[in-house]
Amino acid sequence: MNERLKVYEEKMQKTMKSLDGDLAAIRAGRANPHVLDKLVVDYYGSPTPIQQVANVSVPEARMIVIQPWEKKMIREIEKAIQTSDIGINPNNDGTSIRLVFPELTEERRKELAKDVKKKGEAAKVAVRNIRRDGNDALKKLKGTDVSEDEIKDLEEELQKTTDKFVKEVDKAVEAKTKEVMTV
Repeated sequence: MNERLKVYEEKMQKTMKSLDGDLAAIRAGRANPHVLDKLVVDYYGSPTPIQQVANVSVPEARMIVIQPWEKKMIREIEKAIQTSDIGINPNNDGTSIRLVFPELTEERRKELAKDVKKKGEAAKVAVRNIRRDGNDALKKLKGTDVSEDEIKDLEEELQKTTDKFVKEVDKAVEAKTKEVMTV
């Protein structure tokens, strides 16, 4: 990989990492502790991720148990879950919170699959925008000490990198869609 293109490949990798995080947060009928990743609670005045104030475990396929390290945090965690878009009501037994994931309906599965595809399309657009930025930067090299052949080679290499990342996005979307649609 040419040094001039390294920065664009790194940006594409970050886009991929972001997509992976977004897809991990989509629940697919099974309990996945990553659905809590974006939730924060007020811990002594500072917003803190739930995983940093409680033990999060998955004892069964459709259940997440959250055990706060401090008893007073149970109300904060419960409130954060209720105000989030997870769509699950927490069961509080005084010492821990249980999140029971219901079986997904066919309609909800299709909605989630559409959402996965949207996120995939957004990631592809981001990758293509990075390619466009790279091509613009390469066009500015014309008239410098870089030959036109070298610029052409760099453009081709950037296109190959773009194609590779678009394929990765497609694979990730296909795998997540399959997971969502599996009963």
